[in-house]
Amino acid sequence: MSDWMTRKRMLILLTLAISGVMTAVAVSSLFVARQASPYLYDDIQALPGNKVGIVLGTSRYTSEGNLNGHYRRRLEAVTALVRAHKIKYVLVSGDNGTRWYDEPTRMKRDLVRMGISPDIIYRDYAGFRTLDSIIRAKKVFGLENFTVITQRFHNERALFLARAHGISAIGFNARGTLVQTDFSNRIREALARVLAIIETYILGTGAQVLGPEIVIGDTPPT
Repeated sequence: MSDWMTRKRMLILLTLAISGVMTAVAVSSLFVARQASPYLYDDIQALPGNKVGIVLGTSRYTSEGNLNGHYRRRLEAVTALVRAHKIKYVLVSGDNGTRWYDEPTRMKRDLVRMGISPDIIYRDYAGFRTLDSIIRAKKVFGLENFTVITQRFHNERALFLARAHGISAIGFNARGTLVQTDFSNRIREALARVLAIIETYILGTGAQVLGPEIVIGDTPPT
């Protein structure tokens, strides 16, 4: 076989492989979105009430040093739900992987500044990933149903994971979307959905860290 024919065959195989990966990513994203869709709410009046709302963590600042709009809008959504009596307690779940990075404490402080009582805010220090936050809500905080608070693109994946793990969660969509030009985060979210499906149906991945049970409402917040 000539070098030209070999190169042509390799190019065809590479093209097919790339097309296959892109198709798998697109199908996975659509599947996750459709599984979550019946349990997502944009209208605060239509949202059913729950005892606990879980706000998923993110950095307060962008890589450029600006205030992260997704962070601010999640906390705004939390305050709106508390004031509308749609949730009674708040669980702030995020990454506290080092002593210098503590998403839950940062979120709690900012919520208190926004008028939310510290007596209703609980912190989950081991919400390293969305999967951890969801599973720990059930296995550590004893929640069989709750309201997840984050942007829709994130809520779709969170609700997919919750429902796949037998949790009757619903989601309230904070304002904000992934803009078309934000390629890095759009790719990251698309790949995260593929990983969510693999970890759910193939690997059976659980939370990295569990711990003693904390009963929200009975145990004082830390």
